[in-house]
Amino acid sequence: MPRVTGTYRTATVGGEKVRAYLPRPLPPANPPLELSESLSGLLSEGTAALGRLTIAGQMVPSADWFLYGFVRKEAVITSQIEGTQATLQDVLSFEATRQTDRPDDVEEVCNYVDALSYARRELTRPKGLPLSTRLLCEAHKRLMKGNRGADKHPGEIRRSQNWIGGTRPGNARFVPPLPEQVPEALSDLERWLHAPDPLPRLIRAGLAHVQFETIHPFLDGNGRIGRLLIALLLQHWDLLPAPLLYLSLAFKRHQPEYYQRLSAVRTDGDWEGWTAFFLECVREAADDGVTTAQRLFARMNQDRQTLLSHPRATIPAIRLFDLLPEHPIVTMTTVMTLLQTTKPTATKAIDSLRQAHLLHETTGRLRDRVYAYRGYLHILTKDTE
Repeated sequence: MPRVTGTYRTATVGGEKVRAYLPRPLPPANPPLELSESLSGLLSEGTAALGRLTIAGQMVPSADWFLYGFVRKEAVITSQIEGTQATLQDVLSFEATRQTDRPDDVEEVCNYVDALSYARRELTRPKGLPLSTRLLCEAHKRLMKGNRGADKHPGEIRRSQNWIGGTRPGNARFVPPLPEQVPEALSDLERWLHAPDPLPRLIRAGLAHVQFETIHPFLDGNGRIGRLLIALLLQHWDLLPAPLLYLSLAFKRHQPEYYQRLSAVRTDGDWEGWTAFFLECVREAADDGVTTAQRLFARMNQDRQTLLSHPRATIPAIRLFDLLPEHPIVTMTTVMTLLQTTKPTATKAIDSLRQAHLLHETTGRLRDRVYAYRGYLHILTKDTE
């Protein structure tokens, strides 16, 4: 007999009856989650992969430039899962030029970066917000700012019914809890996150994601905040020192199964199936991150040697090159600001990097030119186009 993971309550929404689903509080019970030999093996593999990713993050000269690219890569992919079309190239170009052909899509990605950065600062600030409903609401406020999110009550727990799939609650694929049930369901989740539990923390992060998605506490943005919650938990529980894991890439690669596994928890009580899928995605994403980190590190070393051996290399050019991982697309104004120098010196630095074939002009214009570190971007933007 399948495990019962929640209860249904019939209500009238928009003039038609719907069955809203309220998940039972975590952890899974009756029976508890079974850590079979297979699941234990996947847990060991996922944990080891996170360890390798941590080491890869420590290999690079500056953790900041490593984090810069990986956070934005996760932001792009988690937004693409929700239908956003912006690419990582779009976002990086916008950050450099403040111009884009996809303003709303790029804004959504930038909002995610802002939301994650805010939440991380709060968790590390001595008097910052703890991991809590309030913190997620503040992150949601930042995620939903702007044109598309203005009417979605940014930062507020929903006071009306939402649904997943279908054109209305009556033909929806899934109807989350009724609005009056949401606050208590979130409180139960928050208490469990801070309570002792014998389940391994990596597994708990996966369970928390499902619970949040099932509660669906906001009118919009639940998927992105739910995936952001995983990143925060991995850091909060010291499983990763920073959000180096772009887990959404694995979810996107296996998107039909991602949704099917979430649904099977609600319909069949299959927490074990979800947990196996989640751990496999963690291992896959961590290995992706390690490979990318190694390739970026090797590319930087190789290109730095190329620049140092170039007859036109200058000290400003070398300083600019070392800043490119956090600014892989630049303009003349950007370079002047980064180097805190004059236009002639910035021009010489750019020319040195161009002659070494490290920077490439992308616009073909004579004015307002834009320069890209293509070799680095080719590695970083993989799987985001």
